[in-house]
Amino acid sequence: MSDPKFVYVTYIRATPEAIWDALTRPEIQRQFWYGVHQESEWKTGASWTMYMPDGRVADQGEILEAERPRKIVIKWRNEFRPELKDCGDTRCTYEIVPAGEVTKLTIVHEATAAGQAMIDAVSQGWPMILSGLKTLLETGQGLPGGEKAKA
Repeated sequence: MSDPKFVYVTYIRATPEAIWDALTRPEIQRQFWYGVHQESEWKTGASWTMYMPDGRVADQGEILEAERPRKIVIKWRNEFRPELKDCGDTRCTYEIVPAGEVTKLTIVHEATAAGQAMIDAVSQGWPMILSGLKTLLETGQGLPGGEKAKA
């Protein structure tokens, strides 16, 4: 049996640079990630932390690869849900590729067999987050509620 992973592909009417900025700048992230933001230098070897709107650490890890504006690979560990923290480190790859007048964004979130619960969780979250990103970049407005924490 292969290790669990989640793959999501979307096409966004935006430049690779605009997508990179949205994925890496806290003031943009908050608009489509329900008030959550991430902090990092976005360089290989840098630490990476995701914060809940109230300031609690949600996830943390390390930037394994960073190639602006094409690729980010993050060693990712959940810190606030015990059943997900027990999954250990996962790996999330953002690939940003020009595709004519649009840009193809692919997210691959991978875990070892012990990380199935984390993959199940991100499989629920990524579609809404990435739909919010696409909507924000194409219209200038996120999805309703995208700037607020999920209940």
